[in-house]
Amino acid sequence: MSQRSRVIDLYKNLLHLGKDWPKGYNFFRERLHAAFLKNKDEKDAEKIEKLISHGNFVKKEIETLYVLKKYRTLKRRYYDNN
Repeated sequence: MSQRSRVIDLYKNLLHLGKDWPKGYNFFRERLHAAFLKNKDEKDAEKIEKLISHGNFVKKEIETLYVLKKYRTLKRRYYDNN
């Protein structure tokens, strides 16, 4: 898979994850777009690989936050201490 297609795939995955963002989809989309535009002229292959790996790390962190939010909601729902 080429670097270009990996970057596009990462962007699409992050955009999809942004649909459940607490501050709203538009806020997330604007910030994501700005982050990708900031590095659009990068030509160094090693630097691009670092950016892709950082993007994958951010994707995993967002997924983890969503799972934690669901866990806390379920815990509150079923184990309320009243």
